[in-house]
Amino acid sequence: MTLPGLISQQSILRNGEWLGVPDSRQWTQDRPCVQLQMVWPESRLTSPPVPRVPAGYELRCWRPDDEPQWLELMNKVDLGDWDHDRLVRTLPKILPDGFFVIEHKPSRRIVATAMATHSATEQHPFGGELGWVAGDPQHQGRGLGMAVCAAVTARLLRAGYHNIYLRTDDHRLPAIKTYLKLGFVPLLFCDGMRDRWQDLFRKIAWPGPLP
Repeated sequence: MTLPGLISQQSILRNGEWLGVPDSRQWTQDRPCVQLQMVWPESRLTSPPVPRVPAGYELRCWRPDDEPQWLELMNKVDLGDWDHDRLVRTLPKILPDGFFVIEHKPSRRIVATAMATHSATEQHPFGGELGWVAGDPQHQGRGLGMAVCAAVTARLLRAGYHNIYLRTDDHRLPAIKTYLKLGFVPLLFCDGMRDRWQDLFRKIAWPGPLP
């Protein structure tokens, strides 16, 4: 009863244009898919990964003067819209010396990045999150994503986190393969997760069994 009234107001504003009324019963049929999660296994809490950076690149911590290049990188990849205000809101969550970038030495351009953040959730009450991993597509295939993720994971371990996790999406197959190679394992935290991960393992030809 509410929807036709709302649509009629829109129709009035459009000089009586005929507008269809949506069927609200369909809104529950295609629920948004919850993000995948991966965790650093307890068996590896004393084994921090070692970042390996190829020649011609430098791994370092982010500096304020990196902001223009960093925003350019983030908006080049499929990670939502980033601007100065969003970055400012994010900075307080990042651990000291936990905001990493990789710079391409010849061009002095930032080509990869990742953050170590304190991100407490209901599932992870004292959670350290590996987040906002991005790499310039022009520099893919050089292990830069692996390097920044290793740096973040090692930083979280040095900070004493026993619950280290990340969130990702089903279509990010290269990133998922990187996380698996680094040592992260899938977290099967709700119905349907096992099937989704089994499908992903088939797609990337990952040999390991699910936990």
